[in-house]
Amino acid sequence: MNPIRTAILDDEPLALRLLTDYVGKLPELTLVLASTDPFRVLELVQTNQLDLVLLDIQMPELTGIQFLKIAQKRCKTILTTAYEEYALQGFEHDVVDYLLKPIAFERFALAIGKLKERMAAAPPIAEQKTPDFIFVKSEYKIVKVDFKDILYLESARDYTMLHTTSGRLLTLQSLRSFEEALPPHQFVRLHKSFIVSLEKISSIENGRVVVNKVYLPIGEAYKAGFWARVKLK
Repeated sequence: MNPIRTAILDDEPLALRLLTDYVGKLPELTLVLASTDPFRVLELVQTNQLDLVLLDIQMPELTGIQFLKIAQKRCKTILTTAYEEYALQGFEHDVVDYLLKPIAFERFALAIGKLKERMAAAPPIAEQKTPDFIFVKSEYKIVKVDFKDILYLESARDYTMLHTTSGRLLTLQSLRSFEEALPPHQFVRLHKSFIVSLEKISSIENGRVVVNKVYLPIGEAYKAGFWARVKLK
């Protein structure tokens, strides 16, 4: 069995440290990310980079149950929480196990054993279809944005502005996080401040690309990669 690619999502630093230590003790697990940011973990789930999420429930930005609804069973989940009352909701989303804090290592190892049994018994799964959308946090809500509707993304200091066919969307998510999450065959970084949809480029003029009548510069550091992507010299 290949190493189980694991992320830990918890808003408590102490819980992150404890679970990171537990994951490191089991050779069948490999830690991809330990974070308090649910959107970083969701990006990994949406791009099929995780097999398992160790998921807290009570978090300020996004509850564990909301996370499960968005993730749509794209990876296995073990809930880690101090609250018993969410057990039924958790198992309705097909979680592998429900661990109550404080979590003993022996109980954690038992949950991973249960996970391995489930993965070994599962029939071969057809390759999942790559998602054609991304969830973006904007103000107090999470917005689903289809890739086909994105014109370009613009870094604005601590924010990123998504320019879409239906308008603009401002988010605290970094441009770098979008670069990692967006499909590389559809989007290209052409400047430290811009990512553009390749299919939305109408022309390239004097070192700039034109998207929806807006001129975007091609940065010197990104020039070679950009021209390689558009297959021109």
